[in-house]
Amino acid sequence: MDGAHDFHDFRAKLLQESAWPKVVDYVRWQHDRIAAKSAGIASPLPPDTVPLSINLDLTTACNYQCDHCIDWEILNSKKKHDENKLRDSLRELARRGMKSVILIGGGEPTLHPRFVEFVQYLKQLGLEVAIVTNGSRGETLLAAIEYLEGPDWIRLSLDAGTDETFQRMHRPHQRLTLDEICAWVPQLKEKNSSVRIGYSFVVTWKGAAREEVPIIENIDELVIAAERARKYQFDYFSVKPFLMRQQDNHAEIMDPQSAAQQLNDVIARIKKSVAEAKRLETDSFDVVESTNLQLLENQTWRDYTRQPSQCHMQALRQVLTPHGIFNCPGYRGVAMARIAGPGDYCSEAAIHQTQHKLADAIETFDASLQCANVTCLYNATNWWLQELIDHPEKIEQIETVPDGSDLFL
Repeated sequence: MDGAHDFHDFRAKLLQESAWPKVVDYVRWQHDRIAAKSAGIASPLPPDTVPLSINLDLTTACNYQCDHCIDWEILNSKKKHDENKLRDSLRELARRGMKSVILIGGGEPTLHPRFVEFVQYLKQLGLEVAIVTNGSRGETLLAAIEYLEGPDWIRLSLDAGTDETFQRMHRPHQRLTLDEICAWVPQLKEKNSSVRIGYSFVVTWKGAAREEVPIIENIDELVIAAERARKYQFDYFSVKPFLMRQQDNHAEIMDPQSAAQQLNDVIARIKKSVAEAKRLETDSFDVVESTNLQLLENQTWRDYTRQPSQCHMQALRQVLTPHGIFNCPGYRGVAMARIAGPGDYCSEAAIHQTQHKLADAIETFDASLQCANVTCLYNATNWWLQELIDHPEKIEQIETVPDGSDLFL
């Protein structure tokens, strides 16, 4: 479930009995492909598989103008899904083993006119469903939450403790206060208490910028934001660092050295605030630091920028948007990371072609170069998969675990 301390432990998730066969198929195919290439013979066909988990962007429309938005360039493009193909794609993906969908990014998902219907449809397909939203449409979330169940979750991107800072950072198109957004949470919890609801706080610092736009600092509001989260009955308060786009290839990177203060001072302020926020924890309220925030605090984020040449997670987790299918949430909308078109999972023939395109993408996308500055959440899992590919005999030594965690990747 989102907010749990193992949310980014993707290896543990992949060791679950329902996920492991897909991992084994991928590892054995990669091993055989490398052997065939070395022998100068034709590569084996890619496994007949689909991702275990996707990010689904229902729309590119957004009703905010956030200064720190990582998807700024692809918002409000008016590009839309063919809804019949989208439904067919989701049905085929679920039938072939996809386990989870995160409705997130590239726009505000609740702005889609049939958002609630899509949530209902995803649950009818037996999928785990998560929602990342700006919280501006509480009535829509209230209508959707009746279809959710554990381990489904909802996370609100709020990033501030006061309405003044919220307004400056998010700039909603219509007047909407932070209190008005948070006031929906008790109603959501009353309607369905099984769904965890999180308060997301992207911590920002002076000197950070999106292109030429300076980012408003919010470090000093971290504690009062956590207090607000507990007051309004959120289940957890999630803290993560500001990310920006690299200029040459649009990779999503963390650049703490852009801080106007000394980096050590910025990190000290963040650690002090997080420690104070953690004192607010109760049996029903958690304060959670993302993996990349922990790496920032320990000043070890560069360790997660040394990537294997191939990103293996793109076979297990992809992003489906109106612009196409992409290999990573960090490259949403970036041309070089586009695997196929938005409708290319809608039929057996389309899926077969997409599997071949994915095989080509895995071969040609050099993560050690393209992601050399990316503090990748999938770094450890990619290296683990690479180890299994290099030594497939280790597969037999691995013990799977019964399904129990979520399968959001």
